[in-house]
Amino acid sequence: MPRDRSFSMPAFVFFILVIATACRNNREAHTTWSVYRGDVGSTGYSTLDEITPENVDQLEVAWTYHTGDAREENRSAIQCNPIIVNGKMYVTSPQLKLIALDPGTGKELWKFDPFMNSEATGVNRGVTYWEKGTDKRIFFSAGPHLYALNADNGGLIPTFGVAGRIDLRDGLGRDPGTLAVWATSPGIIFGDLLIQGTALGEGYDAAPGFVRAYDAATGKIAWTFHTIPQPGEYGYETWDKDAYTQVGGTNSWAGMSLDEKRGLVFVPTGSPAFDFYGGNRKGENLFGNCLIALDAKTGTRKWHHQLVHHDLWDYDLPAPPTLVTLHKDGKDIDAVAQVTKMGMVFLFERESGEPVYPIEERPVPKSDLMAEETWPTQPFPVKPLPFVRHTYTENDITDISPASHDFVKAKITGARMGSIYTPPSTDGVVQFPGTRGGAEWGGASFDPETGVLYVNANEIPLLIKMKAMEMSGGQLLASAGEKVYTLNNCTMCHGADRAGTGVFPSLQNLAKRKTEDEIRSLLKTGRGQMPTFPNISATDKDALIAFLFDKKDAAPKPANTPSQSTTYRYVHDGWNALTDQEGYPGVKPPWGTLNAIDLNTGDRLWQVPLGEYPELIKKGIPPTGTQNLGGTMVTASGLVFVGATRDEKFRAFNKKTGKMVWEYKLPAGGYATPATYSINGKQYIVIAAGGGGKVGSPSGDAYVAFALKK
Repeated sequence: MPRDRSFSMPAFVFFILVIATACRNNREAHTTWSVYRGDVGSTGYSTLDEITPENVDQLEVAWTYHTGDAREENRSAIQCNPIIVNGKMYVTSPQLKLIALDPGTGKELWKFDPFMNSEATGVNRGVTYWEKGTDKRIFFSAGPHLYALNADNGGLIPTFGVAGRIDLRDGLGRDPGTLAVWATSPGIIFGDLLIQGTALGEGYDAAPGFVRAYDAATGKIAWTFHTIPQPGEYGYETWDKDAYTQVGGTNSWAGMSLDEKRGLVFVPTGSPAFDFYGGNRKGENLFGNCLIALDAKTGTRKWHHQLVHHDLWDYDLPAPPTLVTLHKDGKDIDAVAQVTKMGMVFLFERESGEPVYPIEERPVPKSDLMAEETWPTQPFPVKPLPFVRHTYTENDITDISPASHDFVKAKITGARMGSIYTPPSTDGVVQFPGTRGGAEWGGASFDPETGVLYVNANEIPLLIKMKAMEMSGGQLLASAGEKVYTLNNCTMCHGADRAGTGVFPSLQNLAKRKTEDEIRSLLKTGRGQMPTFPNISATDKDALIAFLFDKKDAAPKPANTPSQSTTYRYVHDGWNALTDQEGYPGVKPPWGTLNAIDLNTGDRLWQVPLGEYPELIKKGIPPTGTQNLGGTMVTASGLVFVGATRDEKFRAFNKKTGKMVWEYKLPAGGYATPATYSINGKQYIVIAAGGGGKVGSPSGDAYVAFALKK
């Protein structure tokens, strides 16, 4: 055949050089781990390739660092994904100390304690690095504050905010002294801006979850995006007209991703508060449960997609979206992938926001709670197919033993079963896969060379039951103490009857275990998983303590008057995992999985159980998977690394086949995302082993780094 001479050899050589340079630049972009989850695209991907499927079994512990501040009594945890930058590794401890380590030896270089040796509250998933010239800073959140520290020595930057910190409660349009606001996930840097989301309480009086960009040098607010629209703003009509003054939530607690070239920041949001009842927030409720593309420089909305309308299930978008490039219909598509608690993957073109695969609005059941107006449809992507099950029926009840099956069957008698969008009810509802996932805050990792997304998932059903609370004239018809307990969402963790739920303790017979002064102090400072309650006045604290200690309430339940109509608010009896008599999930296995999804085709390539119960293995039951919290990391050399499991193991899988090729028992559960880095040509992999938290296994205080045997 004659050669096409319009494409000359010099041009061909130039083309090859361009492609080679592009590939090299792409690989170089993934050789460091200087940003939370690896890079600003949240890909969790590394091109470091010293560790391979062939030699991974030669990994050994290179060093272990102990923070020394685990607290077993409050199930302390470490969820931090370390970053390695400026010649140091930056990590956080169970008590939220910020620590700089030598990444080659694990030697402590400096430590900063924002709580000054008092009890910390909350968790931290990572920190943010910024530099300009010789000015090098670490931004770090603890309690209601965001700190700026000198990255070299850990000293506060006095010119940032007030003496080195800003208050995240400021600038929300409500009294800061009454708000519970903090940040679990790090912000993201665009130029000289730090774009930051927040975590909030989830009760009826929750703060609004506005997204803000701060000047990285001064700490001043540069722009604010109202996730609950104000009058005249886009989306205002999707709420009751006064909702913006009263309703909270719709916050971006899970972290963000950034397309630096396009200047777009991708923001996932959570549900409006209250989580399981929306009679006081009728409408579609933008920008709750949305993936939003904002102009990173100005905060202007470019596009959005709401992935759950008028959320009644606590289906927050749980993880940073992942920036991906996939090959479809003969062309490369720069896209953003969002995994969800419902076990779905939504894919949108980054520039336009157009769905990569069709999304269908499908009818869902209506609620029978008074004044609730369920949104009639919910979005379902046609592809990729869900990576978890979406229904729960009698056929799905656990079958690991006849006794387990019969126990769970009796436990759910009278409760409703059905699909992921079966609305909450006073009869009780088996919510599946539940608020713990599908996907959780660990998110997904992405291999740009193959277009494959890797995500670990839970399939743990919950048994949720609502309770109606009478109101008259806008006031709850309850004693003063019960009112404070109910409206501050204490029921979510401790149950409407104060019996406790899962890992959250019972508050019944509290006087036998605690003093009134201890509880009063705890309400002020918080501890571990329990936040502070700045919104509770001194008088209300007295009433709450009287209620908790079963004392006569000075303000008993008021009587309804005939002139005032009765309305209702609803609370629920807590995040109760549906388990059998031995504590195993009440559904047929698998209970936890690792999944590989080809985004080019939308097909799932493989799914394997993630985690095991050794005692069930001994009984001849195949690996079931376990609840897992923490994310994956994928390498160009062919491996997926993940901790996350209740059995406290750190594992590596062959990314092509899903076969496990290495495992190591950590000193405590690795409920965090690993990181990888190289020093003098030697590749290391590090993960936090902090245990505790919502999984409830023993707490730990370790960071463990691995490298190949010498």
